[in-house]
Amino acid sequence: MAEDNYLLREGIQRLLASVDDLEVVAAAGSYDELLAAVDEHLPDAVITDIRMPPTDTDEGVRAALAIRAAHPGTGVVVLSQHASPAYALSLLGGATTGIAYLLKDRVSDLAQLTAALRAVVTGGSVVDPAVVEELITARQVAADSPLADLTPRELDVLREMAQGKSNNAVAAVLAYLGRAADGA
Repeated sequence: MAEDNYLLREGIQRLLASVDDLEVVAAAGSYDELLAAVDEHLPDAVITDIRMPPTDTDEGVRAALAIRAAHPGTGVVVLSQHASPAYALSLLGGATTGIAYLLKDRVSDLAQLTAALRAVVTGGSVVDPAVVEELITARQVAADSPLADLTPRELDVLREMAQGKSNNAVAAVLAYLGRAADGA
């Protein structure tokens, strides 16, 4: 895992240590340390902060993309303080399997974090609902956004998928929304 804030890094490690089937094999405080640790330990999944040294800009996104390119079987959970459409689009612009983008608020909910880890290890993807809402809002502002071509129904599907729901769970919610819209 990679987080430049020592207290948060230690806190996440302790939270994960309390989960029986999870083990933190390395902790890093920078982009370079993270990539070296992944090459050395070949973990099933990585948790990374979105901003880290050396530039404190988008190292987490760049690390996630580099890790997925070099180690396609390694899932990556990117943590961010803010729901940034630009970072989300950079992260999810290519293949979206094995990637999660969560807000750091989710770290306080261990079940959310471990669910995201388990999802990316199996090739799934998770996007924080707040990030999805920001993407949809940005879509409404930017007509040239890739999301601009989505129908309202497709946006409903995207919202549900972003919460990590299975195909069956998405279908159940959409069926419910359809019945509710029909007044049933």
